[in-house]
Amino acid sequence: MRIDIQSDSRKVLPGDTFIAIKGIDRDGHDYIEQAIKNGATKIIAEHGSYSVETIIVEDTEQYLIQYLHEHYDSEIRKLKLIGITGTNGKTTSAFLLHTALNQLGRKTGYIGTVGFYVKDKICSLDNTTPNLYTLYSIFLECLEMGVEQVVLEVSSQAICGHRVEGLLFDYAVFTNLTEDHLDFHKTMENYALAKQQLFRQLKPDGKAIINIDDDYQDYFVLDGNHNITFGKKESDYQIGNIKMNTMGSVFTVTHLGETTMLKTPLIGEYNFYNLMISIIILSDMGYSMEKIKHLCAHLNAPVGRMETINYLDNRIIVDYAHTPDAMEKLIHTVKSVCDGNIYAVFGCTGSREREKRPVMMKIATTLCKHVIVTIDDLHEEEAQEIVADMLKENQNKNYEVEFDRKKAIEKGISLLKHHDILLIMGKGHEDFIIVKEKKIPFNDVAVVKEIIREMEVKEKL
Repeated sequence: MRIDIQSDSRKVLPGDTFIAIKGIDRDGHDYIEQAIKNGATKIIAEHGSYSVETIIVEDTEQYLIQYLHEHYDSEIRKLKLIGITGTNGKTTSAFLLHTALNQLGRKTGYIGTVGFYVKDKICSLDNTTPNLYTLYSIFLECLEMGVEQVVLEVSSQAICGHRVEGLLFDYAVFTNLTEDHLDFHKTMENYALAKQQLFRQLKPDGKAIINIDDDYQDYFVLDGNHNITFGKKESDYQIGNIKMNTMGSVFTVTHLGETTMLKTPLIGEYNFYNLMISIIILSDMGYSMEKIKHLCAHLNAPVGRMETINYLDNRIIVDYAHTPDAMEKLIHTVKSVCDGNIYAVFGCTGSREREKRPVMMKIATTLCKHVIVTIDDLHEEEAQEIVADMLKENQNKNYEVEFDRKKAIEKGISLLKHHDILLIMGKGHEDFIIVKEKKIPFNDVAVVKEIIREMEVKEKL
């Protein structure tokens, strides 16, 4: 089923209606004439006069939201919607659940940071949570493919930008809240309240799943909701007896007085929290803990999340960690299973949250043997400005600066000796670097493999 109203002039077909939406970067009204050239026979706009039938409305965005709900909600509500929000862990949690449900034969779609996944189809997305129009298009496509439920990451900016407005969820999940996006939200309270909105969009029989160990959990345990808690503290699903090594982890889950020991190839305490979301939802859907136990032993994180490449007797780990909290947790996790030294390659994103830069530098230089500072997404900033911020008040001297990210990774690999680990942080699954809003192709994992191949060729010569 195709939505019979278009907000992108490039997708207009003869006979379509085009609606002009004002965005942050561009105004749909500037593309009305192009839409008419492409065959639009009706225009919905906030102003202007055009050569085809035109409807003038006060707010085209709200008109579109209302239109989508009126015409497509009866179909969309056939899907189970599982929304996962939080600062860290959204992608891993959502991907693990998506994978688990599909392995159980439950046709499930995924929408989030690493794209749109349904059956064998994988598509990239411009945002972690697309706009409502794109979401409805994806939902309708999922229904045509026989999908039962969709797991989607729900960002705070998506909530504030009305990208999930009017959607009703079967499950709303809170992972954690740490400092991020404060350039947008200004305060942690505003940040928490934005995410809280997801928990006000549950279906009457919907469930709220909350990490009770997080300092901000009170914002999400709402009166009137069916709340399910998890964590190391006393909760509905309590985590305990954690043990880790380089091959994976074991831990226990206690629910309704029964304790089950589970194995997972994942390492890191934060990954137990990510995995718990799958455990709880599968349990709530009626699957036995024995079935869940078997699944957990074979579930792996998505690309760019602790993605490991072996090199001699060393390991190179590529991870999306781009906040102080995520970086610190990652390094501590790796330290707990590493017999050698830990080295790091990372940079900080330009044009946002400058206050994070020296904090991340301090964490890296304090916890790692040596750090190679390089570029991340620069956006409109100069690399030198970003690095200068990172080095402010830094007292540690175990670092060097290499603005060429490939050369920085190459230097990091050259430092590895025996049983060492190199962490390459910040980009994860992404296959580009943004410079002056241009996407330059670059993928950390691909670059690592290329460098290793080059080194192996040199050794043979």
